[in-house]
Order: sequence, then C-alpha cells, then structure tokens
Amino acid sequence: MSTRVLVADDQEAIRSAFRMVIDAQPDMHVVAEAADGDQALRLARELRPDVVLADIRMPGIDGLELTRRLAGPANPDPLRVVVVTTFDLDTYVHAALAGGACGFLLKRSGPTLLVEAVRAAMAGDTLISPQVTVRLLRHLRRPAPSAVTDDVLTEREREVARLVARGLSNAEIAAELFISAGTAKNHLANIQHKLGVRNRVGVAGWAWASGLVTADGER
Repeated sequence: MSTRVLVADDQEAIRSAFRMVIDAQPDMHVVAEAADGDQALRLARELRPDVVLADIRMPGIDGLELTRRLAGPANPDPLRVVVVTTFDLDTYVHAALAGGACGFLLKRSGPTLLVEAVRAAMAGDTLISPQVTVRLLRHLRRPAPSAVTDDVLTEREREVARLVARGLSNAEIAAELFISAGTAKNHLANIQHKLGVRNRVGVAGWAWASGLVTADGER
C-alpha cells in the first residue's frame, strides 16, 4: 500500500516541492498540507497519515511541540514524524529526537534523502542528515552517563553496534556481516532494548561514548 504523507511547512514553495518529490514515488503520496502547527496537529489527528514531515519554525505550535504531541513517549498511539528544517542547531536535534521524531533532515539535504527518510520511518529506522550525524557523534564521544557496558551485548550485537556507529544502514550492515537485512534489523532491536535507547542514533551515540568505536578505529 502507498505510504500516506502529511507535509507541514509555512512556506508554500517548500510544501509544493515536497509534494512533487513525494508524489513522484510509486509507493507514497501526500494526503494533506498544513501551513501552520495547529492545522498540522488537527489534520494529523483526523487523517492519521503514515508519516508527518514537519518544519520546526511555523506559526501556532512549532514543529518540536507538534512532534512531541504526535510522537512523544506519552502518546499511546504515536505517529511517525520526520523533522525537516533549515536550522542546523544541536538543541533542535536533541529536542526532536527526545520528542519522538524518527528522522531529522536539513532542507538542503535534497530530495533523495527526503524519500529515504520517509521509507526509513516506515521501516522503523531513524534517518538523520549526514552533516548533523557527524557533529552529533563527535559530541557523544565524551563518557556516557549510562552504566550499561558492552558486555551486555553478544559479539554479533557489538559488531552491529560498531557498524551503526559508522553510519551504515541495515542493508549495508547485512552485506558487511553476510546476514539478511531482517536479521540485522532484529539485532538492532535487541541492542536498543538492552541499552535502553529509542533508536539507532542512541545506539551510535552509546558506541562512541562507551569507547566501542573511537576516532582511530574500532576497539
């Protein structure tokens, strides 16, 4: 079935561009557009789209609050929200992910990454613009406050965590380890559960902060 996407952005030109990209895909289409956060919240609750693409700075509630209301931990029936913004600020990245976002893209990342983010959200993955990921992981190399050590993971799970920290997708991890993409996804789910993190970004951050992966190479 076709993935149903809601586009929320206060700029009509951006909404039109996103609609053109999404509607050009054989497996997804735009079901509605919203010009402000309040309208986006109402339409999302009415239509229950598969994925919401949300700008951060909009009239009414902003994209971060919209994300929290639609995808936050307190929501019993969360929606998938991908934040798409011009503003490359760490505070926005952390707030979006903490609010339940399953993606954080910069608008300059281009149409290919936008489509990949929607597909990743549907697959249960998290896609973050490469420019943001590199900086985020650099900051997360500091010692982690978590007491979880890597001996809670099996050797194969440690291998998967290392590859996640290097930025590989599930398909790339599967090819690297000669396993199926489904098996790689299952390993990742187990790792997230054992570490108590929400997504692959949390796994990558833990791998860097715990020393499982270093700037000079893998441990």
